Amino acid sequence: MHFNKTFVVIIISLALWSCKPHTKSNSSGEVLNEETNGVIPKPNQSISAQWRFILNNDTGINYDPRLSVSAQFLKNYIENGSRIKLKNNDKIAFIYEDTISHNEGYVLEILPDSIKVKASSDKGAFYAVQTLRQLLPTEFEDGSYNENYVALASKIITDQPQFGYRGMHLDVGRHMYSVDFIKKYIDALAMLKMNTFHWHLTEDQGWRIEIKKYPKLQEIAAFRNETLIGHYSDQPHQFDGKRYGGYYTQEQIKDIVAYAQERFVTIIPEIEMPGHSQAAIAAYPELGCASRASATNKKIKVATKWGVFEEVYCPSEKTFKFLEDVIDEVVELFPGKYIHIGGDEAPKTRWKNCEYCQRLIKEKGLKDEHGLQSYFIERMEKYINSKGKQIIGWDEILEGGLAPNATVMSWRGMNGAIEAAKAGHNVVMTPTSHCYFDYYQSENEDEPLAIGGFLPLEKVYGFNPIPKELSKADSKYVLGAQGNVWTEYMPTEDQVEYMAFPRILAISEVLWSNSEQKNYSDFVSRLEKFHKRLDALHISYANHLYEIEGEMIIENGEPKYKLSSLLKEDKVIRVSVNGSEPDYESRAYTKPIQIDTSKTIKATVFRYNSKEKLGKTFTQYINLHKAVGAKITIDKSPHKAYAGSGAEGLINGISGSDKRYGDKEWLGFWGEDVLIEIDLGKETAIHSIKTRFHNGNGQWIYAPREILIGFDNEQYELFNLSNNKLLIDFEAKFSSRWIKKIYMKIPNYGFIPESKQGAGHKAWTFIDEISVN
Repeated sequence: MHFNKTFVVIIISLALWSCKPHTKSNSSGEVLNEETNGVIPKPNQSISAQWRFILNNDTGINYDPRLSVSAQFLKNYIENGSRIKLKNNDKIAFIYEDTISHNEGYVLEILPDSIKVKASSDKGAFYAVQTLRQLLPTEFEDGSYNENYVALASKIITDQPQFGYRGMHLDVGRHMYSVDFIKKYIDALAMLKMNTFHWHLTEDQGWRIEIKKYPKLQEIAAFRNETLIGHYSDQPHQFDGKRYGGYYTQEQIKDIVAYAQERFVTIIPEIEMPGHSQAAIAAYPELGCASRASATNKKIKVATKWGVFEEVYCPSEKTFKFLEDVIDEVVELFPGKYIHIGGDEAPKTRWKNCEYCQRLIKEKGLKDEHGLQSYFIERMEKYINSKGKQIIGWDEILEGGLAPNATVMSWRGMNGAIEAAKAGHNVVMTPTSHCYFDYYQSENEDEPLAIGGFLPLEKVYGFNPIPKELSKADSKYVLGAQGNVWTEYMPTEDQVEYMAFPRILAISEVLWSNSEQKNYSDFVSRLEKFHKRLDALHISYANHLYEIEGEMIIENGEPKYKLSSLLKEDKVIRVSVNGSEPDYESRAYTKPIQIDTSKTIKATVFRYNSKEKLGKTFTQYINLHKAVGAKITIDKSPHKAYAGSGAEGLINGISGSDKRYGDKEWLGFWGEDVLIEIDLGKETAIHSIKTRFHNGNGQWIYAPREILIGFDNEQYELFNLSNNKLLIDFEAKFSSRWIKKIYMKIPNYGFIPESKQGAGHKAWTFIDEISVN
């Protein structure tokens, strides 16, 4: 971004003004600055002064016609949010400034006598308005600001985004939401300077976009007969027996697209292919492989539960004609650059058993069914390119060779992004480890039901979209990132918001603000204030800011339990160690708690010198068994997405959650046999070893079939496990013996069977606390 001489002079002037005595206003005209009302995402540069601009009925607005959308947005925001009515003077001026090189960059000058918005595009000016909006009282959001003026602290903000692609995703295939909610979602993206809405419109469980040429998509594919109750891993599956569904008409879509354009949000529609297509095949069975019809007389129906299904589009001419017709109508509705074609989780079972598919593989000289998927994607890419659009797809489109002009959305980790970028393809980062907002965000047991995993706010904020394996030259292909909201377990709009917020705020700052400016404590401080804005906007959100974290540590050879909380200013942690509920008279936590026996620790954040309790009570039972504090080694590193508390977490006296496998106590290994060694340090009398395994087959997690245990130099003893529950408890009992070292061999389950979620892939192994008694 380039700055002219005038700007330099203003900076010097502000620096001088800031040395003058501060003038405070009364409660009706609160001086707002970054200390009292922080902006999210954080601007890249801000200089403040102790002067103020008064916004009142004498204030006018004037703008360059090239910046009219952003200027009108600000005018409407001020007049709808307060009693203030703007005139036609230039106290607020929108100035077209072609020396600002970044088309999304801006300069916002709040001076004692004027506000100036400078940008080289309406989009840049719009983002300046979003910053100014966050400097105004939160009451502007719901129209409840009743004073006649407001004072704004003088400052100059210069800003531009770090990444060009800043997105959020929403799945409406599993659960569908109103047009008003979709607009509300887009409003939130715009406020946070995000520029892309990835709208997942078709799924096995429902087709949500009107296609006029194929009316059965509306009549059949858009509705399912019932919906799964509870979690997929709960057995046996239960259903609600209620018909569910709907779709967005083309007129509704046009309205939403226009609404997004006014807020500089581009919508990317996703039309899944070749997998996740059971709903479409239920409406038009000829789109599936003929082998299905000959193998069974069972009619294909729109899916009523979640997961990956074997019904995929057959790569026939009839299918391609159908998809081309669909694309013809889709491109007329969405003016953006991209059409998302999915490409993920497409089982090859139907293709392997389809005579037509096998013949096509030979005719085209393809290696196998993965090559057939590549052929499918490349053919659709050519057609979509012919319509002036480009395709974007999940990283499975790399299988069998990447289509020439495709952009890859990397979700299964970083490897897909690395491979695509090194091959010169554009990449959008959305790994499950940092970007899946359908994962649990707290270890509280009373969190609403979610698919699994664990993605706390801090981990989202710590995300770096540029994989360290990429060179500087290859890094240019990383366009940005997005948060994903898959809605299997989000039947209501409030729940979507609860899962998205505040994690969407964290990723907005990851993508906009300079990485060297990122500071999680500072972000949390701003977020605490931002909650008031979310309240005014009637946005549901998860408030875990007052949660307490606990950690077992070893100090001078003794186990101790350490507590911490993000918000230290004017707050105190009060604890009890006898299982009673802490109150304002309970002792303040000042140092780690000694663990000399098994005990239940409870802790709560209170406002200092107050009875006001903040957040929920933290509770942790610690089982002081004989391996706590021992030395442990594992011959394989746990997967980085499920590393828990490391190897030591398996013998720290703390068990993982009963409901989820992604917290800091469970360790996850993908497709690997594991050897664990526990060195007790001296000969110790033991009589049992306990542990447990997660067995969530719907998430590709399988408990081992057997465990082998050995002591010191003895031979291993084999123990068989049953695999009929979600959590598999294991206990090996021994006649009392004195041992120093324990060895546990845990073989991986192996490949997931056909017809199961993740069929053909190696299973995950998840292990919890190993208790030695």
